[in-house]
Amino acid sequence: MVKYEVFITTAKQAQAMTTNNVFIKLVGTDGESKRTWLKSFKGSAAFYPGTETKFSVSCPASLGKLVLIEVDKKPLLLFPEDAWFPSKVKVNSPEGDIYNFPIHRWILDSEVQLFREGTALRISDDDHHLGKYSREKELKKREELYGWDVYKEGLPHCMKGDNPLCLPAEVRFSFTKTTEFLFTASTGLTELQLKGLSRSKKSWSNLDDIGKVFCNKTTDISEYVQQHWKDDAFFGFQYLNGVNPILIQRCTDLPKNLPVTDDMVFIQGGGSLMEEMQKGNIFLCDYKRLDGVTPNVINGKKQYLMAPLVLLHKTPEDKLMPIAIQLKQTPADDNPIFFPTDSEYDWLMAKMFVRSADFNEHQLNVHLLRTHLLAEVFAVSLLRNVPMVHPLYKLLIPHTRYTLQINNLARLVLISKTGVFTEFSASGGEGMITILQRSLSTMTYSSLCIPDDITERGMEAVPNFYYRDDGLRLWDIIHRFVNGVLGHYYKSDDEVCQDPELQKWIQDIFEHGFLSQASTGVPQKFGTVAELVKFVTMVIFCCSGQHSAVNSGQYDYGGWMPNTPISLQRPPPTTKGTASEATMLQTFPDINTTAQGMATMWLLSKQSSDFVALGKYPEEHFFEEVPCKLIKDFQGELEILSTVIKSRNTNLEVPYRYMDPLLLENSVAI
Repeated sequence: MVKYEVFITTAKQAQAMTTNNVFIKLVGTDGESKRTWLKSFKGSAAFYPGTETKFSVSCPASLGKLVLIEVDKKPLLLFPEDAWFPSKVKVNSPEGDIYNFPIHRWILDSEVQLFREGTALRISDDDHHLGKYSREKELKKREELYGWDVYKEGLPHCMKGDNPLCLPAEVRFSFTKTTEFLFTASTGLTELQLKGLSRSKKSWSNLDDIGKVFCNKTTDISEYVQQHWKDDAFFGFQYLNGVNPILIQRCTDLPKNLPVTDDMVFIQGGGSLMEEMQKGNIFLCDYKRLDGVTPNVINGKKQYLMAPLVLLHKTPEDKLMPIAIQLKQTPADDNPIFFPTDSEYDWLMAKMFVRSADFNEHQLNVHLLRTHLLAEVFAVSLLRNVPMVHPLYKLLIPHTRYTLQINNLARLVLISKTGVFTEFSASGGEGMITILQRSLSTMTYSSLCIPDDITERGMEAVPNFYYRDDGLRLWDIIHRFVNGVLGHYYKSDDEVCQDPELQKWIQDIFEHGFLSQASTGVPQKFGTVAELVKFVTMVIFCCSGQHSAVNSGQYDYGGWMPNTPISLQRPPPTTKGTASEATMLQTFPDINTTAQGMATMWLLSKQSSDFVALGKYPEEHFFEEVPCKLIKDFQGELEILSTVIKSRNTNLEVPYRYMDPLLLENSVAI
């Protein structure tokens, strides 16, 4: 008779423990144990959250190398099922070997669950028949749980599920996350209701009243924005370090639909437009995706959404200054080009329409599509096609945390027919879908990879571009980590080509995420280790750093509405000299629209207390020496980058924190 020591660890989170009886069976290459009831003098306290408890399993003879365990639970007589969230099982064998079995999921019922030993295995390495059987069984079950659905034609596909309760328990919010999310949302809305703002359809009568909407919810940057939103230098600064840093590009040739000449613009330093373009000092922001979009109707009033062209100049003082704004794509007599030399309110109104266009472009293309919707595709494809024992699963599963539920909630409360964005943004409703469809149809793989994107936009040498500086460093750190981990498991390009689970993952992403559009440049299959490493780096960067860059500062830059109007309810001036403070206030969104927009940006910028920073892995998935060392190295590099960013920020008037690894989340979780 031999004995195996079994250590059961219950996750350290609310409601993770169970009062049910827990059973285990050990399965090895030379046999299996009996199904054993894990009894302890501690009773149900043996499965208290965060507790590791030791048990003993006896067998007539050694089971050989352990392949998997079977775990199930049964309620006591007359007692109900009680969910349980074990994090892992560790088994010490009589031979002195240690086996780890990562679980990290809810066990809700009495069904027997199979869990593999923690050594990462590609399908070609899984040479035991029980291993292959469990692999097939797991993926078959996953295909049933994680089904594809079409939310709207022309958009990335999503996971099938009408509400968060339809999602498998292991991908839902924790109790802590749910409680805090609801509390943040309800307190914000309650405050607006008590102030009488959430239902008021009146226009703003003065700027000071706008500051009272969320006067107790300011940030250091939102206060700065309120003081500087009219400044041209700050207007240009936001294209580099605000929430939409991926639109601006170097201008080497003026667009034909922007008829600006040298005598129209003032170039600080005295050069001509052509000379400044050749020096790399002229930049363009083109909102052409918004052209012709049907604007929303809010409070019974038609809204206005422009598709501006903005020309900017880098001055000798390294400031990015707007020098010309055309609010519509087609030149016309009633579509004047505005300049800083125009009257104060003509120029301010032009910038205001640009900032409103930027809000809608940012929220739909940059934030929703390019992080949230793609992250969901990456996650669903992973869960459907890659088993827990696969190294790719172990590498990527931390970057899927909470994504499926936050997107499900977005479809329910933000972009549904009665959603906040649908009802209160200029592009809500029909326009929203049009913009998303256009954005996906023109998306490229290279634009998702920050080194390629920066080069293609000609933004390599622009000074004070902290998104670029921090993002490129972060990309390199992630790339080295991914290259190390995947390079450990894939020694040759042939091994990548011959991994069917890996290939099915990318095929699903190409089909369901990019709708089989070869023009995107997204791989349809992996032919080399380098291709795999780059794509996985993009996935991790998209779900962590890029999402933080375009999400975390929403309230910083939108907490003062005039800087980021969610909608505008009067058309832009068609002739110069007609704008005034009164027309500006009448153009701003109504009080309730302003309040709803600010409350939503506050909610979406708020981290929960169970936030997990990039590089932190509270759930263990890797156990081998090489990947564990690589994780430590990865964490060390991220800490160094965080220190560099914090040091740099001490000298900045407006700090840039959105790529600080210690402040950005591991996944799209908000």
